[in-house]
Amino acid sequence: MKKHIPNAITLLNLLCGCIAVIFAVNDHFVAAAFFVFLGIFFDFFDGLAARKLKVQSELGLQLDSLADVVTSGVVPGMVMYKLLALASGGNAPMGASGTWGANYYLGTLNVPFIAFLGFAITLASAYRLAKFNIDDEQQTYFKGLPTPANALFIVSLPLIIEIQNSDAINAIILNKWFLIVVTVLSCYMLNANIKLFALKFKDFSFKNNALRYIFIILCVVLLVVLQFAAIPAIIILYVLLSVIDNLTSNKTP
Repeated sequence: MKKHIPNAITLLNLLCGCIAVIFAVNDHFVAAAFFVFLGIFFDFFDGLAARKLKVQSELGLQLDSLADVVTSGVVPGMVMYKLLALASGGNAPMGASGTWGANYYLGTLNVPFIAFLGFAITLASAYRLAKFNIDDEQQTYFKGLPTPANALFIVSLPLIIEIQNSDAINAIILNKWFLIVVTVLSCYMLNANIKLFALKFKDFSFKNNALRYIFIILCVVLLVVLQFAAIPAIIILYVLLSVIDNLTSNKTP
């Protein structure tokens, strides 16, 4: 029976991703983000459960990636599609006064072609997950940005617009060229040959986990100061700390 527990948790991740897709399609981005967060929570604990119960399997590995394609691939791709459509003047309404929640249908779809660039994130995520499945090196670190981290970055953008409601920040996020650059960088970072540290603790000593503890402390500070705007800042911080760690490690004799 215990061998099915991790897979059941993985399927909860997939379920959350499916629900998030529905909300994203209908412009309910806060709800979509909530289910992405919940799905990533399950994604973290399915692997932990498999290790603790000692029931890791090839089936679990493949199922985990399939769930991530939806939760951390399709959903951020859909969100970026919606943002690009809005920023390019298409019919992708947003806003608290009957605009974010407005529906539109295929027969009346009026979206600039550039908006479909958002789904490049979905393709890059699927490619990254396929590479991860056949790479035996990524046990204690990641090559490229993990799909859940990238998904958090993307889905945080409409959250910042809707909840923090800063005209200056909104102007940046809803700039078409900013979104295009974010999309391209997102696709690159997902598959870049850059070593990024994993938040896996073999023990809880500060000496062996200094980088992880520093990162967690800075994350808490950023969340308190910036609220939802801290999420993209945290992802950027994660990459920067990893690069610095790589450079200092290479210089160590």
